[in-house]
Amino acid sequence: MPCYRCGVRQTDPVRGASPWKRGVIRDRHVLICPNCQQTHDWTDELDRCGACGSTVLVCRLGEVECRTCGAVRPVGRPGDAEPAGAPGLSEEVAAALDRVLGGVARRV
Repeated sequence: MPCYRCGVRQTDPVRGASPWKRGVIRDRHVLICPNCQQTHDWTDELDRCGACGSTVLVCRLGEVECRTCGAVRPVGRPGDAEPAGAPGLSEEVAAALDRVLGGVARRV
């Protein structure tokens, strides 16, 4: 999954905690690279828990859960806009196939 701001891909971290941050924006899980963490005030863009205001949220299987207070809510309406710079799943799969197969999949 790329950084939602600049699109750079996450690489395997050296031992220890990853410098990448996770969050939820418009009901979609996003990653924020270390560079964007330093150059943008990204915390204002994250979704917040309706119960406690925390930004420590996880998005999974049609719901968003707050890791701070445990509140769970359904994700928003289908078709909501993607976060800026984040391709949809079909674009991600197409790009991965192009990298692996060198465009062979499109010629078939």
